[in-house]
Amino acid sequence: MVKVRVFVTLKPSLLDSAGRTVAGSLKKLGYSEVQDARIGKIVELVVDEPREERIKEMCERLLTNPVIEDFRFEVVA
Repeated sequence: MVKVRVFVTLKPSLLDSAGRTVAGSLKKLGYSEVQDARIGKIVELVVDEPREERIKEMCERLLTNPVIEDFRFEVVA
């Protein structure tokens, strides 16, 4: 069994209102070094065999909305 971690983020051209809220809140808390924040999600899969084309297919068919989201994945262990 192998763990695969899929990172899903909004495409850079889209407004990330949740990320903007987090960045604004961090600044209000005194973290003035924060210039921006983007919110995404992580999906962990446990698979028998980490076949790249199959994982990519899963991402495109179910785990992401390809119109508004990007993804990347890594084999963890």
